[in-house]
Amino acid sequence: MESKNDLLRELANIEKWEKEQGKAGIWERIGRLPFQILDKLTPQWIHNKVGTLLEELGVYIQTGGKYLVNKNKLYKIIEKKTNRPIHSLSDVKRIPLQSMEEISRSVLESRKNFAAIQGASTGIGGIFTLAIDIPALLAVSLKTLQEIAIIHGYDPDEKSERAFMIKVLQFSLAEAVSKRAILKELSDYGGGRADRVVSQLKGWREVVYTFRDQFGWKKLFQVVPIAGMIFGAITNRTMISDLSEAGVMFYRKRVILERLVHINKTTK
Repeated sequence: MESKNDLLRELANIEKWEKEQGKAGIWERIGRLPFQILDKLTPQWIHNKVGTLLEELGVYIQTGGKYLVNKNKLYKIIEKKTNRPIHSLSDVKRIPLQSMEEISRSVLESRKNFAAIQGASTGIGGIFTLAIDIPALLAVSLKTLQEIAIIHGYDPDEKSERAFMIKVLQFSLAEAVSKRAILKELSDYGGGRADRVVSQLKGWREVVYTFRDQFGWKKLFQVVPIAGMIFGAITNRTMISDLSEAGVMFYRKRVILERLVHINKTTK
């Protein structure tokens, strides 16, 4: 297992990454305008689909619904990669950080590819298939975060853990100013104040609308049939890539903080 110095070094790298996320770029601000304009032109049935997503996300937080992944499949992958028996999340908790990173990279690459294929297929019909693309991408996003959680030894069957994932999703979609506020909430979670994060999630309705609006100028191109295949693939892959990076960083930080606490207790 890592030494205290190793863990502190890794923690410093994550905190550096967090600070970089709070910097707003001009392209980020401009990128949200087209979809806000398109929103007024979007057919009502697409708006209805967003309403359905709100209900599904609420069910996911409460029960996991149809989005829960199979932990045993991931256990087998982790077991193969680490050459050690993995029967539970407590076994996963004990694998080295480097192994967690390598397994995450391997598993998440397939998720990115799947998202790209899905974006290309729904891009064929332009704006008319956005109603299919948005909920499908939400499903991929939630399952991606669950896989990251399991690889780091956390249980997506727990309601508080699912709430944490939604906050990570919200973070990855938010503008720089909002990211700074969400970052504090996520840091509180790492400090053992999970209940506060769950209570703050009462505004999760915002997550779905942010999820939709963040497509920005990239999704604007997907309005064009056929050409939307290319932009749909690029957009979806980029989004899952950004989400994966955020998920790995936040879960890695939680693992590091827990291990530092354990080291401090054992050295007293």
